[in-house]
Amino acid sequence: MRSDIARKLGALREVGTLVLLLVVASAAFAKDHQFLDAKNLNSILLWIPLLAVVGMGQMLVIITRGIDVSVGSTMGLAGIIVGILFRDHPGLNVFAGAAIGLAIGAVLGAINGGLIALAKVPPIIATLGTLSAYRGLVFIVSKGDQVDSNMIPDALTNWTLHGPIQIGGVTVSWLLVWAIVAAGLTAYMLRQTRTGRDIYSIGSNPDAARLRGIPVTRVTFLVYTICGAVAGLAGVLYASRYGFVNPATAGAGFELIVIAAVVIGGTNVFGGSGTVPGVILGCLLLGTINVALAVLGIDETWQKLVYGLVILIALMLDSGVQKWLGKLSEGT
Repeated sequence: MRSDIARKLGALREVGTLVLLLVVASAAFAKDHQFLDAKNLNSILLWIPLLAVVGMGQMLVIITRGIDVSVGSTMGLAGIIVGILFRDHPGLNVFAGAAIGLAIGAVLGAINGGLIALAKVPPIIATLGTLSAYRGLVFIVSKGDQVDSNMIPDALTNWTLHGPIQIGGVTVSWLLVWAIVAAGLTAYMLRQTRTGRDIYSIGSNPDAARLRGIPVTRVTFLVYTICGAVAGLAGVLYASRYGFVNPATAGAGFELIVIAAVVIGGTNVFGGSGTVPGVILGCLLLGTINVALAVLGIDETWQKLVYGLVILIALMLDSGVQKWLGKLSEGT
């Protein structure tokens, strides 16, 4: 019964995120009718893909009662390495570059997974350490030099500029297609595979999962590796989105926004629940807030305040839901 209630509450939280999204969009539209014009809609659709791709991996980690605060540094390191490869090897295929970014991220994620699953270092401590270490490597590898726009292949930036669908002046870019593919694969894994079921079981009760024969160590290692891999891919998508890779700014602070999107989308910070549609709604909400603040002329620094407040509100909601579920289970 408790699991049925939890699923219903998860659905309600997703509805709540959708309602909040509509409220924010309506308020911004009431203030400035140009908010929903093609230019701003394109801005939202271009802001979402990087967040959604990394959010898929972060969701898996959080479902298992973990967290990865190194994703921004992983993204920056993979982006700068692939950017340097494009600079030094102009003929490098963009899909090969994406594969290299994915592989770099997987290695960095596997290091996190080894520290957490094998060495039993608490996730927040392990990934705080690698956040700093990976960011330091960004500057060591790049020597502080930016990969400029003239060094990024046109074929890569075209992923942002063009896409398979265009309705009016709104373009569904290839960048967004990458995000849709990542979301689809994640949803399939969670719903249709044993590994997906194991991920939920570990998050619900790690000790019980271990007693049931679920390979907790292997699955935990896997989710951190996946999280790192999608962050590495996002580093390449970052180069496509912005047309350059700066070692000081690429991925810096991105982990906060990703965690906000995942938690706002209904993923339980105490583990055991989370859905792909919820994370997508969280990304849409933050993307809408981002563009709305810009349209309304509000300083960019306020965006960080908004993200922080939203995370705190989501955490308090999660805590309240857990207490309520506990009381319901006691009464059954």
